[in-house]
Amino acid sequence: MINEQLLHPQSIVVVGGSNNTHKPGGAVVRNLLSGGYEGTLRIVNPKEDEVQGIRAFRDAHELPPTDLAILVVAARFCPDYVELLAREKQVRAFIIISAGFGEETAEGAELEQRILDTCEQYQCALIGPNCIGLLNRHHHSVFTRPIPRLTPQGADFISSSGATAVYVLESAVTKGLPFNSCWSVGNGRQIGVESVLQYMDEHFDPEHDSKVKLLYIESIADPDRLLLHATSLIRKGCRIAAIKAGSSESGSRAASSHTGAIASSDSAVEALFRKAGIVRCYSRDELTTVGCIFTLPRFSGKNFAIVTHAGGPGVMLTDALSKGGMQVPQLSGPEAEELKSKLLPGSSVSNPIDILATGTPEQLGIAIDFCEKRFSDIDAIMVIFGTPGLVTLYEAYDVLHRKMLECSKPIFPILPSLTTAGPEVHEFLARGHVNFSDEVTLATALTQVMRTPAPADQNVVVTGVDVPRIRRIIDGLTPAPSENGGAQYVEPSVVHELLQSAGIPTVPEFVSSERAEVLAFADRCGYPVVAKVVGPVHKSDVGGVALNIRSREVLGAEFDRMMQIEGVNAVMVQKMLRGTELFIGAKYEPRFGHVVLCGLGGIFVEVLRDVSSGLAPLSYAEAENMIHSLRAHKILAGTRGKPGINQHKFAEIIVRLSTLLRFATEIKEMDINPLLADGDDVVAVDARILVEK
Repeated sequence: MINEQLLHPQSIVVVGGSNNTHKPGGAVVRNLLSGGYEGTLRIVNPKEDEVQGIRAFRDAHELPPTDLAILVVAARFCPDYVELLAREKQVRAFIIISAGFGEETAEGAELEQRILDTCEQYQCALIGPNCIGLLNRHHHSVFTRPIPRLTPQGADFISSSGATAVYVLESAVTKGLPFNSCWSVGNGRQIGVESVLQYMDEHFDPEHDSKVKLLYIESIADPDRLLLHATSLIRKGCRIAAIKAGSSESGSRAASSHTGAIASSDSAVEALFRKAGIVRCYSRDELTTVGCIFTLPRFSGKNFAIVTHAGGPGVMLTDALSKGGMQVPQLSGPEAEELKSKLLPGSSVSNPIDILATGTPEQLGIAIDFCEKRFSDIDAIMVIFGTPGLVTLYEAYDVLHRKMLECSKPIFPILPSLTTAGPEVHEFLARGHVNFSDEVTLATALTQVMRTPAPADQNVVVTGVDVPRIRRIIDGLTPAPSENGGAQYVEPSVVHELLQSAGIPTVPEFVSSERAEVLAFADRCGYPVVAKVVGPVHKSDVGGVALNIRSREVLGAEFDRMMQIEGVNAVMVQKMLRGTELFIGAKYEPRFGHVVLCGLGGIFVEVLRDVSSGLAPLSYAEAENMIHSLRAHKILAGTRGKPGINQHKFAEIIVRLSTLLRFATEIKEMDINPLLADGDDVVAVDARILVEK
């Protein structure tokens, strides 16, 4: 629970505060004092009468009632202090910086539980233990540095890790990124990342609250809660970027399907962030760069003008933007010629607009004005301006400052000369701006922002899906023997029924262990046909697939051969279809639910691993975004004279599958591989479903 005593305490006591500012207890007091805390500050230190000019109490029993307590003492003392302060001193908020709790030992976990029980009993807010503290515009209750510039429009930063929070702040300070608050939740026994996000959502004030949220997450304890409140905040006008660390570990159960081999906990995180509209980042520098992008005006286009006085960085930025799917359109015509006439001989205006190392601050302003007013197809402007040692940077940055205030199009300042022009850059940042010192890092971060979809519609699409029939089929399955771990691949007939219930079209097929029955079906549906073994999971690996069978005699011979393969109990025969091979799969991830994957089918699934992920249930917009995000999307759209597939139908099947999974959580893994697609239709050819009851 987050309360007023935690956010705006009228009085604070630092238990363990000291005169030694090289230790956490002294550093917290120093930061509170230097941060201008306006309430009453108290210290408990059994060995001191005065700490950094503040009267010290030698015994906590002597304290008057206090709002917030910051504990910087050994872990073993913390539970008793919390009990005393909550019961006798009306403390209703605690920040426990001390380590040595559940993150280390079982004994520490018991101490942590005692603290949590007391806080719950007295309705106290609890940050930590094992954290750097809480930093906001009212009190700097942290023991670390740097302290960033704090403004109401700055970012709210929530971190699972205290040390990482410090490194993120250091990265942000060099870019000029301001903050509104910084939460280090530590072990997060009561208040975790999701709790802070929920509070910010439920108490959001669009007139006064920050609209930028940055997250560093080590464990997503409640994905649904994170999804709910992140989505809500973004729909209220906020922008959220996050790092999820520790998501590369594969699932605990060995996977036997294509989906199981590809999907991981990282796929679930990717799908969750995509569904919520969270921009995913992979490094501290990328997170703070995205945060800086969030501080600039929003824009919807993808056409950039680059104004530079250094050709190389302009070319590298052009390459990076193009690689990310954005454009640096060529500028030509009368307007371009007029701009060129106002620049020095040798300048280039084709885009990048290179005003040369000798270009003046006035010419910088002219180039920006043309991009703002004369070049109508430009959506945003990037300005690279360091120090060639030939111009006065104070004047150039003053021009840049004024243009950033005047222009309706966002301007991205790239000021790379931090070593040789440190004072000039610092003054520019002090005027309320940010700086992207590396052009390629900016382009990479901007690509992530532009590719992140809006929050998805949370309604479940049930039209055309027979939910009662799905439940009857699942409920009618016999549980697998316990020696199989409760999991089993269901029979092809059951797979066919489930797909049919979800409205997913399937190729006509027949399964039998009788040669005559298989031949009779092929006679009815017509040749050519496909024959596949029933039994082994990976049919191709055992020679259990025969394609393009064109006669009764060949089918009979293949039937006889296949029935001799070890583990085969029947043969499936299907009408032979042609088209582009696609793949849809799903895997159940604990806490997250089903992660749905799509991509090119056949062997390309395992070889290329070009798949996109989404979190069930999926909307049509989400499914279409998944398809468009594939590297192979150009193949699906049609290329080099080859027609494309029916992408709308592909998206519809993805949505229907996600609805099936929503109402059949017993399905733990699923492959439809391949689906055959052409310009008219998409049909499921082969599928496997692993059920655990």
